[in-house]
Amino acid sequence: MRKLIAVVGDSETDNLEELKFAEKVGKLIAKKGFVLVCGGRGGVMEAAARGAKRVGGITVGILPGFTKEEANPFIDIVVLTGIGWARNQIVVLSADAVIAIGGRSGTLSEIAYAWMYNKPICAVIGFGGWSEKLAGKRIDDRRNDMIYVAKTISDVARFLDTIFIREKK
Repeated sequence: MRKLIAVVGDSETDNLEELKFAEKVGKLIAKKGFVLVCGGRGGVMEAAARGAKRVGGITVGILPGFTKEEANPFIDIVVLTGIGWARNQIVVLSADAVIAIGGRSGTLSEIAYAWMYNKPICAVIGFGGWSEKLAGKRIDDRRNDMIYVAKTISDVARFLDTIFIREKK
C-alpha cells in the first residue's frame, strides 16, 4: 500500500518563497513514490499539489465543502466532506506523516490532530506561522518525540527517509 504524506499550511499566502518551497516538497513526495494528500484548495496546498503533478505524482484533496469545483487544478482525487474545518482531521488521519509549512489556525488544528494521532510531523521553518512556532517542540506529554525541524528540502527528505526506514525495522 502506498504511503500518503499530508502537506498542510498557509491557504492564502502570496509569499513566493513559501510557495516555491511547497512546490519542491510536492515534487519530493512524488519522486519518493508517495501520494500527496492535502486540503485541496489554494496556497501551500495548491503549490505542493502542482509540484507533485509536475513529476507525475498522485494528489488527493480533502475538501471542506460540497462541490468539486473548490479543488485546485492539480488535484487528481477529490474527496468532498461537507464538514468545513472538521475536514482537517480527515486530512491528518488519511496521512502516514504530516509536513507543515507556515500556517494559521487551520494548520494549528492539523498539527494538533497529527500529534494526538501519533503521526510523524515535520515543521518547516523560515516562513513563520504555526509550523515555525512548534518546530522542535512537544505539544504535550502524550509523546516523547518532538516535532521535526526542517529548513531545507534536504531536511524534509531526511525526515521522510528516517520515518519510513525506522518503520521497516
